[in-house]
Amino acid sequence: MNCIANNQDHLEIEVKFFLKDPAAIRDRLLSLGTLTQPRVFETNRRYEDSGRNLKRQGKLLRLRQDHECRLTFKSRSPRSDPRFKVYRKLEVTVNDADTMAAILEALDFEAVQSYEKWRETFAVQTASVCIDTMPYGTFLEIEGSGEQITALAHKLGLPWGERILANYLAIFEVLQQKEKLAFTDVTFANFSRTGAVIEPYIAEFYAGESL
Repeated sequence: MNCIANNQDHLEIEVKFFLKDPAAIRDRLLSLGTLTQPRVFETNRRYEDSGRNLKRQGKLLRLRQDHECRLTFKSRSPRSDPRFKVYRKLEVTVNDADTMAAILEALDFEAVQSYEKWRETFAVQTASVCIDTMPYGTFLEIEGSGEQITALAHKLGLPWGERILANYLAIFEVLQQKEKLAFTDVTFANFSRTGAVIEPYIAEFYAGESL
């Protein structure tokens, strides 16, 4: 998702919702805003340093490829808010994914996990909204100011208490444990052999009321 919070701290504010009926939510989105990016397939590679410290420190270094390639670094923000997921994001576009991967490896970063999704992006005023189809389920992600997020969730009929603040890899880790999945790469090919989905466990991720 492109950066919406254009402040000097590079902060992004967002929430997710699990979608039981993606088509209905998509229709509501189109009635409120516009489609800015047609459905596109994403591949992501998550990198770790030699000591495997990034994840433990709440940091993410990834290389994403869809219609372009982007290198992204995310870290926890000191400006926390229990209503939203708030993090610091630094991102650059690169013109050669293979060369960027080689640079990361030369600096002793290792690609330790891959994950895939289909993403469709919408704009509602200055908020950015994505419908993300993961191998284990479909989600809506709203990014913008806190006021925009809460207002748009209400307009879309999404229960605020069911918002999700976890990222997709953290959600996968719970599903991996519950279903005893042997793989770590979150790919459609891996999931096609299991039939595992997140819906039976999704309530564990609900953040609850916090308005």
